[in-house]
Amino acid sequence: MAGVVADVKRNREEIPVPLAERAYSGQFKVRIPPQVHRTLALQAAEEGISLNRLASAKLAATH
Repeated sequence: MAGVVADVKRNREEIPVPLAERAYSGQFKVRIPPQVHRTLALQAAEEGISLNRLASAKLAATH
């Protein structure tokens, strides 16, 4: 890592902000097949929650 930082400084390039220190909006777009969209929308409706809440819960459960 030190070698990379030294190279960046030597080339007068900007050192990027580490991922852990970046600010995140909490929003991103995902393209999925229409059938997957339909399946998730139906599941959300059956559970009485929004599609956004269902997708968020599924994404959180995978990490």
